[in-house]
Order: sequence, then C-alpha cells, then structure tokens
Amino acid sequence: MQTRSAFLLLAMIASCHGEEDLKLPDPLTDAQGKRVTSAEEWKKEVRPRTLEFFRSQVYGRSPAAPAMDKASSSFTPREMPGDSKVTMTDCLLKFPAPKGELQIKVCLVEPKAAGKPVPLFILINNRSPDLATVDPPNEFWPAAEIAKRGYATAILHVAEIDPDKNEGFKDGVHALFDSAPRQPDSWGTIAAWAWGASRVIDGLAGRAGIDPAKIAVVGHSRGGKAALWCGAEDERVALAISNESGCTGAALSKRISGETVAVINKAFPHWFCENYKRYDGKEQDLPVDQHQLLGLIAPRLVYVASAAGDDWADPRGEFLSCVHAGPVYRLHGGAGLENETMPEPGGHLHGGRIGYHIRPGTHNLTLVDWREFMKFADGKWK
Repeated sequence: MQTRSAFLLLAMIASCHGEEDLKLPDPLTDAQGKRVTSAEEWKKEVRPRTLEFFRSQVYGRSPAAPAMDKASSSFTPREMPGDSKVTMTDCLLKFPAPKGELQIKVCLVEPKAAGKPVPLFILINNRSPDLATVDPPNEFWPAAEIAKRGYATAILHVAEIDPDKNEGFKDGVHALFDSAPRQPDSWGTIAAWAWGASRVIDGLAGRAGIDPAKIAVVGHSRGGKAALWCGAEDERVALAISNESGCTGAALSKRISGETVAVINKAFPHWFCENYKRYDGKEQDLPVDQHQLLGLIAPRLVYVASAAGDDWADPRGEFLSCVHAGPVYRLHGGAGLENETMPEPGGHLHGGRIGYHIRPGTHNLTLVDWREFMKFADGKWK
C-alpha cells in the first residue's frame, strides 16, 4: 500500500462512495438554517452551537478547569551532559479535585540558551511512557531534533490523565471529577486526554522560556483525536496537529470508509460519550461531521497528516475534512488549505491556515511527520 498505484486505487475506491453525495452539514449555518456571512456572526451564532453538538453527542462534557496548585507543583531539572544543547525538566503539576488531587507528570525539553521565549509542542503520548527521553532518540517524540529546530517540547502520557481501558470510568480523572450517576453526555476518555493537555498548558504556558501565544498540541491516532478536541475547546491552542487520527478525529464520518462509528464504539466503548452510540450505523443522522471540528479551531492553525497505506484512518476522508473546513477559514479572512487537490504521497500543502501532508507508509508517527509539522510551524511562526 505504499506505491503510487495503491494510492490511486484508494482514490478510485473513494470516488465510488460518491463524495458529492456526502450530505455534509454546512459549517456556516446557524440554528435557523441561515448561512452567516461574517466571522463575528459565526463566532456568536454558529461556533457555540457546533461545539455544543460535539459535547453532547460525541466527546462528552468535561468538567470546569481547576486552578493549578502552584505552591505544591514542582519543576525539577535533570542532569545533562555538559555539552548538551537542551535542558530537560521533570514537571509535576498538581490540581485540586472534588475527590482528591490530580497529579500530572510531564517531561519538558527546551533548547539551551534560546535567548527568547520559544514555541512549545505538547505531545499526547499513547505509546510507551519510556519515550520521555532524548537518549536514545526516538521518532515518535524526537525531542532533541525538535529543540535543535528552536522549539520546546513536552510529552504527556495518556495514563497520567486516564488509563486507556474500558473499566467503567472508575479510575483516572473520572474517579476524581465525576459525579454519580454518569449521564449520556458525560465525558469519555478522548475528552479526558484533551482536557489533560489543557492542564499541561496551564502548567507550562507561564514559564519564562515558553511563548504562550505559540503552543501546539500534537497527537497520533487516538491521541490525534484528543489533540483536535483540545484545539476546539481550548482557544489557547495556536496549532492543533492530528496525525492519522481517522474516525472521530480528522476523517469524515459520513464517508463510511475505513473505521466506522459502530466499529469504534464497539472496540473502544470508553472513548466517547454514551450518546455517540446512537449513531452506530447511522452516520447520516449525526448533526455534525469532522470538518466542523476542524472549523471550530479557526482562525487558529490546524494540521492534518495522513499515511498512504493507512486505509483504516481513511486518508481521503481526512483530506476532505480539511477541504470542507475551508469556508470557515475563508470567512475569517484567510485560506484554509493552500489548494483543494489532494497531494500524492510525499507531498504537502503548507500555504494556508490548514496544513496537510500525506507520506508513504503505514500507521505511525515518524520523523518525516515531525519535520513536516515543524516546516509548517516555521512558516507561520518564524
């Protein structure tokens, strides 16, 4: 599935679904069915309604953010070799909760002697906790290379917020913040991870070496779903990056290609709110689709990455989501995608407020992906 011919086959399969017949919701229509014509109208009339649909029907409602306990939170530098060009800090962020205290461990890597505040990439890590290191280097979180490019980066393991298992929401942040009984729109695990990434922003945005206006949240696969939802809910996120997030991430649900709503809800019943199960096999009944999720991030930056061999995540559906989010970005006075022609594997679109690339290969977060993210950020922030 890594060849051009395989990619073209995927495109032919996609065309058989009838992309002109997707019947996607208009991302600019208000509750009365009227199309808004200004960014001000959209922000007042459309954005809150769309956000409410996603909260009530898909991801669930997250609790109000508690104020971080700055007095008991700690930031402990690690010892590094004398010739190291980075600093590493073990951060312990503490937050009061109705049923105890939430403690979040985060590893922060910053370029040494940057001379000015730098942008920050926060990775929602759904792989091994052992990735929080610069030696040996790894592709999933290439912290030293990110720092070399002039960026700070922090890694948050999902289990610090909520373990990725279907255990009835009895541990993690649910045990600390949920009130019984849970409701059909109570938050699921994806929303919990997104909320946790926002708590990392609480802890790191005020550091002297971090530029609070240039914070990116990055996630791969299930982490990419959380990164997009974090960007939609938290307007401090200047750039939300989804890497191969697929169903209920960047891919359009109504295409019914690759993973579907029914499949994801059966395999991972804890990821979303209970109401989302109403749409198992009934994607056309969904009041929203994922292009509107990308649109909620406007006019801030959003980036979607696909892999040509990752048909389960529906690369074509991820790209079309970017296309159909475009009207929201144009309403705000800027381009969404640079153009609406899907690049071939190895290609990218970095000119607009929505970035996109598709690389050869399968489902993974690689150094190729990170270099594309940083190229895009370079163009917008440097």
